[in-house]
Amino acid sequence: MLITNISQLLTLAGGPQRGKDLGQLGILAESAVLVQNGVIEAVGPCDRMLKAHPTEERYNAAGKVVMPGFVDPHTHLVWAGDRAAEFEMRLEGMSYQEIAEAGGGIRATVRATRNASLDELKTQSRARARMMLRTGTTTAEVKTGYALQHPGELTQLQAILELDKEGPLELIPTYLGAHDIPPEYKEHPEDYTSQLCRTLLPEVLSWWQINAPNRPLPFVDVFCETIAFDLEQSRRILEAAKALGFPLKIHADEFDNLGGAAMAARLGATSADHLVVTSPEDIAAIAASDTVAVALPCTPFGLATQHYTPAAAFLEAGAILAIATDLNPGTAWCESMQFSIALACRYMHL
Repeated sequence: MLITNISQLLTLAGGPQRGKDLGQLGILAESAVLVQNGVIEAVGPCDRMLKAHPTEERYNAAGKVVMPGFVDPHTHLVWAGDRAAEFEMRLEGMSYQEIAEAGGGIRATVRATRNASLDELKTQSRARARMMLRTGTTTAEVKTGYALQHPGELTQLQAILELDKEGPLELIPTYLGAHDIPPEYKEHPEDYTSQLCRTLLPEVLSWWQINAPNRPLPFVDVFCETIAFDLEQSRRILEAAKALGFPLKIHADEFDNLGGAAMAARLGATSADHLVVTSPEDIAAIAASDTVAVALPCTPFGLATQHYTPAAAFLEAGAILAIATDLNPGTAWCESMQFSIALACRYMHL
């Protein structure tokens, strides 16, 4: 098929852009795309492509923009239940931390997810995946972290793998057993940290080698915040994961700057996400590395804090910057990268 009369074709040629080069989208004006057997075979000026491929079936884009599907690099797609009541609590002035201390937040979703079967998780998550696809996302990273007990975390991984196999949305798994301290370990966070490092991460590796032997290893992520895992605990978890060969990600600097962003850069993490209160020194550390700074504007929008990732500072420093939805049941129930990008433009001045 030859897609013709494209006003702007976004090729996004090359690797990730840094700093102020972020706006270089490889735009071809008045262009066409040749697709054969589901593969993009050629792009070029519309008149030249029409002459080179006169017998191809044609689709008239009628002056629209054509671009690759969105890649959403931070989602919590697989969960059970909802936390709609928390929106009213925030309207009444309660903070994220206060809601968590009252039994809401991540732990509320943990209770619902633990009680859900694999089929129930897939059914609820499939509807969200379809909405993501409808709004232009074709690839999404998906985290576990809403069971916080080993069998349930593996069930979440299984749900991600099976939904990915169903397609057409491509799902990239992340193990987030360090999303929060499980209720059973609330008074003993060190015990859970040690269990993650010594037992659970090796068991995840073994499970993966049996259940997904032909796939790359999942990412391992940790929520490095005062209300979850401190910097030292986060370091131990990430170093244990790295020693096993897992690629790394981190939630850092959403509420408190504990140094998670700089640690992510030192450890060679693929990304550091949130980064709302990251210091200038840590921004420089991210910029000097290949770690991607992932901004999540739907989250402060949902929290009504108006405290957004300082995107301009990251770009000025020369960092690699990405935008994601942070799709989750409590603070950012948003499947749309389009909306997330709109927020980034409006409130982060991109």
